[in-house]
Amino acid sequence: MSYEHILLVTDLLSDADIVAQKAKRIVENRLGSKLSVLHIVKDTMVGFGYELVPASSLYDEIDDERCQEARAKLAQFLERNQLHAATSEVTTAISSSEGIVSYCHKHEVDLLVIGRHKRTGIAAWISGATADNILPNVPCDSFVVRLDKPVST
Repeated sequence: MSYEHILLVTDLLSDADIVAQKAKRIVENRLGSKLSVLHIVKDTMVGFGYELVPASSLYDEIDDERCQEARAKLAQFLERNQLHAATSEVTTAISSSEGIVSYCHKHEVDLLVIGRHKRTGIAAWISGATADNILPNVPCDSFVVRLDKPVST
């Protein structure tokens, strides 16, 4: 398969460089492909009675500080890994899963590259891994990088 648009999703944690290097090798071996890099900042939710509404839909500035900090970390991440992305984006979404799936649909992604932490304890029971949640819903091939350190709560 010819991958023209490769999306690297990063949580910007300490082991994200492992996933970045895998994505870099894939892009280097696919002449003419473009790399996009995405980081999701979870949207702040505002309660109105029994309803929860994403704050970003009400106020443009609500997550600006968190997004600006994430953009700075993303720039460092790109430089540190010598990634030459056609686009790099920090966006807000209700959940990381929802944001990734939406991005893949909107931007015609051919290959998604994402890391998967092993989850233990209550974290595994409540939410599971983001990669597990998105795989049935993305319209493209996926390359999942297993990360050794478990995430627990």
